[in-house]
Amino acid sequence: MATTLTRRSFVGLTLTSASLLVTRLKAADFPFVQYHNQTADSSLHKRLVEMWAAIQKETGGRVETQVFPLNNNIAGSDPQALKMLVAGEIQFFTLMGGVLGTLVPPAEVQQVPFAFQTAAQAHTAIDGPLGAYLREEMAAKGLHGFAVGGFDNGMRQITSVKRPIVVPADLNGIRMRVPSGQMIGDTFRAFGAEPVTTNSIDIYAALKSGKVDAQENPLALAELFKLYEVVKYVSMTNHMWSGFNLMAHRPTWQKLPADIQGVIDRNVTSYVRLQRQDQQRMNNDMRGGLARRGLVFNDVDPAPFRAQLAGFYATWKERLGAKTWSLLEASSGRLG
Repeated sequence: MATTLTRRSFVGLTLTSASLLVTRLKAADFPFVQYHNQTADSSLHKRLVEMWAAIQKETGGRVETQVFPLNNNIAGSDPQALKMLVAGEIQFFTLMGGVLGTLVPPAEVQQVPFAFQTAAQAHTAIDGPLGAYLREEMAAKGLHGFAVGGFDNGMRQITSVKRPIVVPADLNGIRMRVPSGQMIGDTFRAFGAEPVTTNSIDIYAALKSGKVDAQENPLALAELFKLYEVVKYVSMTNHMWSGFNLMAHRPTWQKLPADIQGVIDRNVTSYVRLQRQDQQRMNNDMRGGLARRGLVFNDVDPAPFRAQLAGFYATWKERLGAKTWSLLEASSGRLG
């Protein structure tokens, strides 16, 4: 029988796992839990496991971290895990800007639609002044961000059961699965779509059952979640960049010795950059592979979509604040 992993049982599971490895964990001065919401075969999971293994080795076993990937039985998923991070019940977590924005509102700026043309352009922004400002805002909420802490998910595309998306009018009436976050819902409402929020583990079932007509994610997710079995059309909209902010529970981080912080910082930078390369290759390779599986692709001109977002940009500039918007436009160019 499957076990539902709630906030309490998740913590209990980590403690149970630790008790089973008592000898090894006694050698660790700093035993941590790292959670993320991608599958165990994702580039994110692979690089996080490698990163924490390198940190364990460099610290002589003083740091030991268990990495938990997406689990079908985690109750609440990202929002619940974010609460656990703030409470210190887990110590490290990766999360998209849209969901992080429920706690740190300026973080939603990472997912302003049609702001970044490529993932590389987004990386430059979050590794620069925009990212530095967001880390200040995270700190005020009890979170520690990293100078180069933005793992990559990639540019988001629309996969649909119903029809290809060529112009904004094609989204009218489409039930679009979206992750949590006000901005992404507002984006699709601006095109006449009906946003439907589900956890990522439920996307396949939502498409298969007809609960939603389409979903939007980087191409790698269509492969990892086997969405090619339930969708027919892939529209290369590149409508939004998404990545995963690596964050630590700030009080835990502040208590770490400076040498331990330094080892973690160096390895985070190294493995973030490696994972970005992995994910870029995967997203680039997916088009041919998914086409061979029978999916029908079309390229999209972003200009009509951006033109329809003039009111959206004005609203979100006011919500995010002049400073946040100015830092975004320094990287993206003028919006609206």
